[in-house]
Amino acid sequence: MRRITMSLEEAKLKILALKGSQVEMNVNRGRKKIEAVSGIIRDVYPSVFTVETNMDKIQTFSYYDVLCGNIKILDN
Repeated sequence: MRRITMSLEEAKLKILALKGSQVEMNVNRGRKKIEAVSGIIRDVYPSVFTVETNMDKIQTFSYYDVLCGNIKILDN
């Protein structure tokens, strides 16, 4: 079981502070598949946030994934 280190509101505020900026993330897709995603956080919604990748694709992630460690936002 993964350890939750921050609250949901803290995760939302962290993502909101990064809105519009370039981010690099490691995304755990399951079964030991880690994907590196680089892009700009475009929109922040109540349950999810969207990232426009460098290949002009938009991916959606939930704050719960950030809380559980499935998404790790790397420091630039």
